[in-house]
Amino acid sequence: MLLASDINQLIAMDVDKPVQADGRVEGLLKRALSFIGTPYRWGGSSPDSGFDCSGLVGYVFRTALGIDLPRVSRDMAQNGERVERTALTAGDLVFFGRRGNRIDHVGIYLGDGRFVHAPRTGKDVMVSELDSGYWASRFQSARRVAGV
Repeated sequence: MLLASDINQLIAMDVDKPVQADGRVEGLLKRALSFIGTPYRWGGSSPDSGFDCSGLVGYVFRTALGIDLPRVSRDMAQNGERVERTALTAGDLVFFGRRGNRIDHVGIYLGDGRFVHAPRTGKDVMVSELDSGYWASRFQSARRVAGV
């Protein structure tokens, strides 16, 4: 689990979107980052039982902002405003797929090319790079949720 100072350092990164006056984006990111180290659990949607990718995203948006999102990533990818990869800002949802254009993974963009997500069985909630490694070639789309 990250220390509070580590979380604050991640939030203080040079993100592409200034934090709104009411701190909604900052609150969203802090909430998401507070779950670093929480175990992955397929179908999980709470910190007590663990999270899968969409369970984490839904829980964070609901508890940090009061925004209810669809339960699964492919349905989340149909909501909100489509965002080009080059225009991502902190708080946007990033979607990935392994088979063609089928969305099967979601995370929350932090800025600076990084996103927080619950990757897979055997891994805990973590921060990963969007533009390098495993996730770079699997990026499918991004959405900006209304109210963020």
